[in-house]
Amino acid sequence: MVLLANLIDAVIREGGGVAVVWPWGAGIVTLLAVRALLSIGQELMAQRASQRLRQRVRGEVLDHLATLGPVRLTQHHTASLAHQWVEQVEALDGFVARFWVQMRLVMLVPLVILVLVAWQDWLAAILLALTAPLIPLFMALVGMGAEALNREQFVAVARLSAHFVDRVRGITTLRLFGAGPRATLEVVAAADDYRRRSLRTLRLAFLSSAVLEFFSSVAIAVVAIYIGFGLLGDIPFGPAQDLTLFSGLLILLLAPEFFQPLRTLSQFYHDRASALAAAEGLWALLSEQPDAQRHAVQPLAEDSPLLVSLQGATLEHAGRGRVLGPLDLDIFRGDVLAISGPSGAGKSSLLQMLAGFVGAGDGQRLVAEDMHFAWMDQRPLLIHGSLADNLTLTAPDADAAQMMEALERAGLGSLVKALPEGLATSIGEGGRGLSGGQAQRLALARIFLSDAPLVLLDEPTASLDSATEQVLIAGFRRLASEGRSLVIATHHPALMAMGNRQLVLEAGREVSCTTNECP
Repeated sequence: MVLLANLIDAVIREGGGVAVVWPWGAGIVTLLAVRALLSIGQELMAQRASQRLRQRVRGEVLDHLATLGPVRLTQHHTASLAHQWVEQVEALDGFVARFWVQMRLVMLVPLVILVLVAWQDWLAAILLALTAPLIPLFMALVGMGAEALNREQFVAVARLSAHFVDRVRGITTLRLFGAGPRATLEVVAAADDYRRRSLRTLRLAFLSSAVLEFFSSVAIAVVAIYIGFGLLGDIPFGPAQDLTLFSGLLILLLAPEFFQPLRTLSQFYHDRASALAAAEGLWALLSEQPDAQRHAVQPLAEDSPLLVSLQGATLEHAGRGRVLGPLDLDIFRGDVLAISGPSGAGKSSLLQMLAGFVGAGDGQRLVAEDMHFAWMDQRPLLIHGSLADNLTLTAPDADAAQMMEALERAGLGSLVKALPEGLATSIGEGGRGLSGGQAQRLALARIFLSDAPLVLLDEPTASLDSATEQVLIAGFRRLASEGRSLVIATHHPALMAMGNRQLVLEAGREVSCTTNECP
């Protein structure tokens, strides 16, 4: 700005030619190029910092979800967790990459400009200094509710996501009962509520920007009026009598630059409110205390024939009291244990404790050094992707021959060979495109590919026809013949007959255990 003021002063007062003008012009072009490069560098550094922060936060969220475990995660809707992991973490970008950087510039740039203006005219500097605090003050007053609005908006988005996912998952049931139109109206109403909340938030953001523009324009106009009357000699006091064309031009050029950082900050004020609301939601998730007993695991002796041992173990659920135990149970290598009992007896809870999904409230859980497990229930986890993608979840290095062998052993080999795309055939989330029996056999093939010494089966043949049940039972027998330990929670006599040990539960307690190896 100093160079530009000198250039204009030289042209107007001295009628400068090329010899006079070009040094100032060259200096201006050079400084503009340097300013552009510094601006680009600042933006790149801010984006890198934001990216590193978001990667770190996403990693912490994933680690925390893993620490909470699958049982605790059932208290959260999948869509809400996905929204927090994607949208709320992404909302931090505006604060780090834009607002935080601009805050530092606001504290530095106006101060430097104020010193330059005071060097030329202390009264003009006072005018700028008096009007500057009014801008953030009124901006804060107008935007005081922005954080609360953004918090409500994030809650509305999470609720809308969960609502939409639930309706999509249950679309078949809705159509069967003729409830499709009603469900559509519910989704439309939820989306319209989100639209209104978004517009209310944007209205507040635009209002804060308008307030800033108004006060900065008034301040610049006051300075311009002062400079104009000062140059005309109509202000007979203070430094106005010493104003020159150069100093007046310099102050007029610096006045907009004085307010520019504040203007830019107002544009990013909405990013701050969004980031604070997102951070509050993420902090609430990260503040959830995991089950301390879940990771309180004691090692078994290296030469122990056991894989897992429960000693006086109990399990309690909030609002339900004790649901399991006290229970003593040993799982030997090569063991096949069938667990039976009425619904609600604690069969699934026992499997979850053996897997380490929940911790023992009292007692101990001891595991072998090499213990890891495979899990299969009546609704196996199948992801959207190819058959090969689902198989390699447990064996990332498995080749096509190994996958086909596992499918043959699970009774799916002939079906996959008949498919035009074979292992590359795509299926939907939850096994869409497969029948219930085919999904179970695909999950069984995945277990064959894994090297887990312990296989936990929770009602694996529920809701299946007898032919498919026999195929799965044959597969389970193959697993047992490989020396793997099987723990099966079931009501089916055919599966119960597989066990060399039978454990009957009632109200979370052991009623009977039939084998000479029962603890």
